[in-house]
Amino acid sequence: MTASYIAAIDQGTTSSRCILFGADGRIVAVEQQEHAQIFPQPGWVEHDAAEIWTRVQAVVRGALEKAGLTREDIRAVGITNQRETTVLWDRHTGEPVHHAIVWQDTRTEALCRELGRNVGQDRFRRETGLPLASYFAGPKIRWLLDNVEGLRERAEAGDILFGTMDTWVIWNLTGGVDGGRHVTDVTNASRTLLMNLHTLEWDERIAESIGVPMAVLPEIRSSAEVYGEAVGVLAGVPVAAALGDQQAALFGQTCFDVGEAKSTYGTGTFLLLNTGERIVNSYHGLLTTVGYRIGDRPPVYALEGSIAVTGSLVQWLRDQLGIISTAAEIETLAGTVEDNGGAYFVPAFSGLFAPYWRSDARGVITGLTRYVTKGHLARAVLEATAWQTREVVDAMQKDSGVTLTALKVDGGMTSNNLLMQNIADVLDVPVERPYVAETTALGAAYAAGLAVGFWDGLDTLRANWHRAAEWTPRMDDATREREHRNWLKAVERTMGWIEQDDEQPQL
Repeated sequence: MTASYIAAIDQGTTSSRCILFGADGRIVAVEQQEHAQIFPQPGWVEHDAAEIWTRVQAVVRGALEKAGLTREDIRAVGITNQRETTVLWDRHTGEPVHHAIVWQDTRTEALCRELGRNVGQDRFRRETGLPLASYFAGPKIRWLLDNVEGLRERAEAGDILFGTMDTWVIWNLTGGVDGGRHVTDVTNASRTLLMNLHTLEWDERIAESIGVPMAVLPEIRSSAEVYGEAVGVLAGVPVAAALGDQQAALFGQTCFDVGEAKSTYGTGTFLLLNTGERIVNSYHGLLTTVGYRIGDRPPVYALEGSIAVTGSLVQWLRDQLGIISTAAEIETLAGTVEDNGGAYFVPAFSGLFAPYWRSDARGVITGLTRYVTKGHLARAVLEATAWQTREVVDAMQKDSGVTLTALKVDGGMTSNNLLMQNIADVLDVPVERPYVAETTALGAAYAAGLAVGFWDGLDTLRANWHRAAEWTPRMDDATREREHRNWLKAVERTMGWIEQDDEQPQL
């Protein structure tokens, strides 16, 4: 029997999944397992990388069992992953030397200020496309080397390996201590503050400036090529793709042309705009990143706006405040009122990401009066995601000169129809959701399938894309402008909350 399915391993912030896809891009089976979120101190977020690898193996087995398939049925496997999350491990034992430091973690804020010297956040932006921020992997590596006893010496001796989660999964998947491939792809490498966007190689000068030994860094490869063969449950299956989760969603949404954009609504929200083979420098708080690279073809670049808190704000309303008991309830609660009652919620829980990059900001609710009910607050929570999207889209249009005509959306929050309508209203463009909403895993599957000839080209993938739902704008211009002004006033109130000289706790 011919191997007629592609597997995608989606190693996310809160869970790991394995999704099996057929040739039409439709889902055959899904298995998912959550992993622990570790919060040692305020602003610190960690994962147990060993636990994650255990979960990854379990979901691969589970997906195959659900579909009644074996490894012989799988043509290739692609990896997509939470980006920037940083793990260091011993190359001889395979044991992580510390919990992985998650992308949301802010412990490196003081270090980033120190690295900025008199230049500030833009010190490495020309080469990397990124501001100096606690979000990225490079400073996280430096923090671990400085704070885990003896680690720097072991790293310089070549005994320690670094990876984002794609690298950790691929290394283990291809044999670990017994010949595991220590590789990453251009999309994940572009999120470290260590890769030069122009050469697609590690920048030795920047690595030295940040304090990261070259010996720990993986080999940078394209997003779609065979890195090696799997061992274990997928023994012999080519491991043939890796893309950071947001770039994978761009690929899965088939945004292959310049000016096409997608927005993924999950824990945070990430909006990417394809800029083709052109590196577009941002002057409005966005990131310049690699969108994808297929084999030896030229890389495709993108502008990205990263919003730290969207889906996690709904979780906060559920878990910390108890206003709702399930995430889905927020739509019902918000639907009990006509508007936000004058309340605006800016969820700068770990600072503001794009387009501000203000780590001194913290969350605020403004405009409160006795009139405001929990229904108004629920609506303000949803509107926060819409307005944050609007700010990113505005910045993208200024940087690229491209006017957005529609927005393709995916991720868990797209099941909220009120939110999707709200986004269409504040952007004043149609919002489109595809039939297969799992576009992150789909993008990894597509890239892996291209690498092994399972699909013959981008046109075939584009033909698989089908729209499942569309929301068109209903809000009048005057209301949109008034609400936008009020939102911007609320954003101003978040800034300057954290003093620059606040003590940064150590390990």
